[in-house]
Amino acid sequence: MHLDVWVLVLSLGHHLLQVKLDHLRQGLATQVTLRAGAKGMKLQCVSLWLLGTILILCSVDNHGLRRCLISTDMHHIEESFQEIKRAIQAKDTFPNVTILSTLETLQIIKPLDVCCVTKNLLEFYVDRVFKDHQEPNPKILRKVSSIANSFLYMQKTLRQCQEQRQCHCRQEATNATRVIHDNYDQLEVRAAAIKSLGELDVFLAWINKNHEVTSSA
Repeated sequence: MHLDVWVLVLSLGHHLLQVKLDHLRQGLATQVTLRAGAKGMKLQCVSLWLLGTILILCSVDNHGLRRCLISTDMHHIEESFQEIKRAIQAKDTFPNVTILSTLETLQIIKPLDVCCVTKNLLEFYVDRVFKDHQEPNPKILRKVSSIANSFLYMQKTLRQCQEQRQCHCRQEATNATRVIHDNYDQLEVRAAAIKSLGELDVFLAWINKNHEVTSSA
């Protein structure tokens, strides 16, 4: 009988120990789950923070671009060019050479560089092309002068953006415009001016594609 009591006590003790071990395992599993959950929540918070930061930066960039609107009558410029395009291109003595037409660099310009590239190309036409071009035909000369005045007005608009630090010039933008100047320098001055005027529609199409243009009327 005494032996039976000890067997019962040992059996009861083993059962209680087993129950205690089960509780410990459940506690550890709960802690691991909580830690994993906390880690997951931290990762989720970090992801949301990064996403929010990216959205804010994109919003700032887009806001800056929207404020750098080209306020001019692009339709009037395009009409003026179409009226003289055939006459200008007829004077082109290098039909197999191009300055703008096949320039892949313009096609891959990032939105952040659009303002700077536009500013640089306006300077290219105003400071080089229009000045180098010598036109004996009064009608064509008036159209070219009208386009040049419109480009000066667009320059003024973008200059204001630059003064407000909304028209950043990165290396990619500088490289793109350098290619155009290099192409221009490969030709004799008058021939280069004629070639660039004949390809003006390439630049106008690029402006319409990359800028939100408002009428100055």
